[in-house]
Amino acid sequence: MNRTSLCAALIFAGAAHGSEDIADKYPNSLLYDKPVEVIPGVFSAIGATAPPTYENSGHNNNLSFIVTGDGVIVVNGGAAYGLAKALHDEIRAITDQPVKLVFNENGQGHAVLGNNYWAEQGIPVVAHQDAAHEVEERGTSLLEGMKKYNRDKAEGTKVQGPTVTFEDEYIVDMGDFHIEARYLGPAHSPGDIVVWLPEQSLVIAGDMAFHERMLPIFEHTYTADWLETWDTEFETLEATYVIPGHGHPTNMDQVRRYTKGYLEYLRGKIGELLEEGGGLAEAYYVDQSPYTNLDTFEELATKNAGRVFEQMEFE
Repeated sequence: MNRTSLCAALIFAGAAHGSEDIADKYPNSLLYDKPVEVIPGVFSAIGATAPPTYENSGHNNNLSFIVTGDGVIVVNGGAAYGLAKALHDEIRAITDQPVKLVFNENGQGHAVLGNNYWAEQGIPVVAHQDAAHEVEERGTSLLEGMKKYNRDKAEGTKVQGPTVTFEDEYIVDMGDFHIEARYLGPAHSPGDIVVWLPEQSLVIAGDMAFHERMLPIFEHTYTADWLETWDTEFETLEATYVIPGHGHPTNMDQVRRYTKGYLEYLRGKIGELLEEGGGLAEAYYVDQSPYTNLDTFEELATKNAGRVFEQMEFE
């Protein structure tokens, strides 16, 4: 199968998904898997769909980059200094063009803890202002958490926030690409952005969109707001290609099913429970069987139900 056919298969074969049981796919690198070219000029190193571990070096999200013809733009700083360097090594093997810009998709550890590697290279690191605030407030705890699982692989990592922030959008015209980093509204975590390539109809969606693994609902994840952002902003992009925050490149049908569909399903189940006078203890056991095929289901399903119950109780 040639590269074009492979990418088409990844994007449009809806049934294919990752597994927590698959061993590291790229043992000669800290990266979990070697970058693949999704469409011409746009690459992504697809992370494990499992939680971050020593074995996957914290590479459990997608580290993407765009080879523009006049430089490279990276999306996500990576979970550690060494992981960022490993990604840079792969970029250098693909192109002589220098990395000129790095975006953080949000303020989570796997997006920002590699920032100090890129900053050492003199490369601007760009993020939404809310993501910058997350790093400022929680950076030390994110680093300590990463050190616990990553041990010696955490060497060299220091807390480094973005060096450039924006509120609504950050537009870049570089080489053959027009690139729009956009804050669409509240979604999975503070400062979530998407990187939209309108001429290619491709969105690097970050944690706006999930499939293959169950999405986590954090204490600061407001599901009603996420759904509103999805309907009013994300859907209107009408993207053909989607590189999600986790899992293989796909299409809107897939991420709609496993992000918007899951949020609506879970809120519906919790709504029924509330109408029946049920409490938090029962919420943990609402039926989520349609989503048992997703990786991290066991780790997240009951937590998600509890948090949605706590939110909807006061809506």
